[in-house]
Amino acid sequence: MKNVEKYSRGYYMPPVQSLKWTEKEYITEAPTWCSVDLRDGNQALVVPMSLEEKLDYFQMLLEVGFKEIEVGFPAASETEYAFLRTLIEEDMIPEDVTVQVLTQSREHIIEKTFEALRGVNKAVVHLYNSTSVAQREQVFKKSEDEIIEIAITGAKLLKKYAAETEGNFQFQYSPESFTGTEMEFALDICNRVLDIWQPAADNKVIINLPATVSMSMPHVYASQIEFMSDHLNYRDHVILSVHPHNDRGTGVADAELGMLAGAQRVEGTLFGNGERTGNVDIVTLAINMYSHGVDPQLHFENIREIISKYEKLTRMRVHERHPYGGELVFTAFSGSHQDAIAKGMKWREDGERQYWTVPYLLIDPKDIGREYEGDIIRINSQSGKGGIGYILEQHYGLDLPAKMRENFGYHVKNVSDRLHKELMPTEIYDIFMREYVNIHTPAEFIQYRYMQNDQYETAVAIRMDGEIHEFTGTGNGRLDAISNVLQTELAIQYKDLVYKEHALEIGSRSNAVSYVGITVMDGTVHWGCGIDADIMTSSVKALFSAVNKMITSTQRAFDKEAHLTKK
Repeated sequence: MKNVEKYSRGYYMPPVQSLKWTEKEYITEAPTWCSVDLRDGNQALVVPMSLEEKLDYFQMLLEVGFKEIEVGFPAASETEYAFLRTLIEEDMIPEDVTVQVLTQSREHIIEKTFEALRGVNKAVVHLYNSTSVAQREQVFKKSEDEIIEIAITGAKLLKKYAAETEGNFQFQYSPESFTGTEMEFALDICNRVLDIWQPAADNKVIINLPATVSMSMPHVYASQIEFMSDHLNYRDHVILSVHPHNDRGTGVADAELGMLAGAQRVEGTLFGNGERTGNVDIVTLAINMYSHGVDPQLHFENIREIISKYEKLTRMRVHERHPYGGELVFTAFSGSHQDAIAKGMKWREDGERQYWTVPYLLIDPKDIGREYEGDIIRINSQSGKGGIGYILEQHYGLDLPAKMRENFGYHVKNVSDRLHKELMPTEIYDIFMREYVNIHTPAEFIQYRYMQNDQYETAVAIRMDGEIHEFTGTGNGRLDAISNVLQTELAIQYKDLVYKEHALEIGSRSNAVSYVGITVMDGTVHWGCGIDADIMTSSVKALFSAVNKMITSTQRAFDKEAHLTKK
């Protein structure tokens, strides 16, 4: 990166200040969308789509809701010509949909284009020629007047062949490489074309201003669009269109600011497919509007199905971090993010909320066919107690006490860190069952009996070292009575017994689940869980589980200390 002096800014600012767009806060209505997937997108594929694949893709675009679809450059290849004829002859274009075709300003190409369009219900014929300084000097080696003459010639030919061809036609002109063109020249050539076409209220013309190569920051493009919008002739009868590319990674921003600056129409592709870094991504643009409460007039409720078809037909892949469509874009691994999301979701469940405001989630994933389970909170070594608890509750109905979630979280993170992998919900559930539920060693609960006198009296059978023993004890409640038995007969001590219970549905079987936490003298809390068809039995099993974990932990600490002393 030591040759910076060889570069300069290749764009041209408007000759007058054009900054009214800065006064607008957001886009208030959807533009006219024109998909160029079947031309710009298709020509950028390593293996372009076959006729059958293009027909499938066309159908998908209709289902998404596009009313204008660029179907190709029919004079460029037999496949594109055949595709357009198939659409027309097989009556595959709905009445409310307009197809668009490209043509250069050359008579034999224009003639072939209108031949392909015979009988179309309605079509946009898109004429273009390049106008930038670099193209004029290096490629065409023509003066400004000669470049204008190319555009004028093409404009006249479009009128001539449209009058001679069966069908309904709307004209569009693009000064290709607009972003590298002096603004005064871009305005002049567009107005000269408009003078020939004479747009009217019932015969509007599209002027398309492409960022064929993105050359500036988005605010410059917006000022360029505003200048053109303010100074085009016949403005009330002109539909101003933008066609941003993504060379600088700002295609979406260019389009959004371009709309603030006066653009009424956007040409782009699904997921930004296109040459080099691609065209502007209409999926992102549309759902960005949706997130501001503006109906984009496109349908992405089933985005997974759209992605599946898109990837099959284009042989391209939607990146995991691609806005809205990517596999991981709604996923939080970070503990603090997971905790905030889980609490935000709980806040929504606790009352009716008019607006979606869940932390870290710009839109409700369900609105585009994503699921909370498996899409939002996923678990690895960076995850926290909130997210791990959320997984157990959403997938398995286990609502752990807050402190137990924290304790369990360390187990899960340690496993993920050791295995160096993400953990699936089933793996998290297995860890919980193994570490906390119905633990029966070294003291296995067998059964109990209660006799209520002045105090609860209990007889409890426990298997230890292969033998069953029955002990009796009393307490101010059933669980307290068993707790007293365990402390007395097993010669252990703990305090601050914490208890929680709730109903649990596992498949078709209804169970109860109980959680118990006990604190030993050094302040360590040991947790256990019991699951049983009987709520009281589940609480006893939870207590035994906690006690067994305490005994095992104490024995391990003793063995470790003895080993270190011996060494």
